[in-house]
Amino acid sequence: MSEGFDFNAFQRQVIAEFRANGGRVGGMFEGSTLALLTTTGARTGLSRTSPLAYLHIDGKAVVVASAMGAPTHPAWYHNIRKNPVVTVETGTETYTAIAEIPTGNERDALFDEVTAQDPGFAEYQTKTTRKIPVVTLHRADSHSGPAPVAVEPQPDTTGDRVTGLGDFLVESHDWLRHELGELRRQLDALAEGRADSATLERPSPDLAQQLRTHCLEFCGALEQHHTGEDQGAFPMLAQQYPELAEDLTKLGEEHKTVARLRRRIQQLVDDYVPGESDPSTIRDELEHLAAKLETHFEYEEKTVVNALNSLGPAPTRP
Repeated sequence: MSEGFDFNAFQRQVIAEFRANGGRVGGMFEGSTLALLTTTGARTGLSRTSPLAYLHIDGKAVVVASAMGAPTHPAWYHNIRKNPVVTVETGTETYTAIAEIPTGNERDALFDEVTAQDPGFAEYQTKTTRKIPVVTLHRADSHSGPAPVAVEPQPDTTGDRVTGLGDFLVESHDWLRHELGELRRQLDALAEGRADSATLERPSPDLAQQLRTHCLEFCGALEQHHTGEDQGAFPMLAQQYPELAEDLTKLGEEHKTVARLRRRIQQLVDDYVPGESDPSTIRDELEHLAAKLETHFEYEEKTVVNALNSLGPAPTRP
């Protein structure tokens, strides 16, 4: 592409044409099958949409993180490694999916099939030293057949990752708990007027900016976590386990309460001015959110983990 080419503007044009024409795009994509993949920014928590070649291999929807042979993985690939819940638009339908990243022989076999369908991807691989990832998209509403029987959580025999969707949920909760703890520690430091172990005369503007950044990341991740449950995991559970209807309704209502608290905290942090604003107000609100979240997480883990484990394995993360 020529110097000065605006890739973001080009993508916006492709996305607009795709949506206006039921998934059909002209120009260099004439005749190609595309999909729009919407992910959540790993650092920003914001929605990001990318037009990608959309293939079907052995009944699986597949996209490829080729970036046209660029030396680094595309941004959307980094996003799904942090949060695998995505939205897929094909032009005729829109659905929620869980992105999985196959590795080893499974990845290699899929890539062979990809290049057989579209030799251009083989050319992209020759342009870069990185091993181009292949990503499979599993529809959140695709589980079929007889309702599975709830099972006890199985131990993780791999030694380095969780095994079922329920285990993955607990892992996500633990990560959010850790990030919330970091946010509370940053706020404590701000309230006490220190940036590190040394006590300062007044709160550090740099620390206030760190708090804003961390708060944005945590709040974005929490929002996407609950969006994924509301649009993906909970509808699957409601379909397979009608007896969980009351619990799922309660959990959905709790999501709304948490969302209001999250927005309140984000606004307080955004408006915070070092030396002028009172950090104790933010700390009180954050403690309220922490208590609500822990109660919510514990109830969720008690009621849905086993059922989720019976629906399928956790997404693969390299």
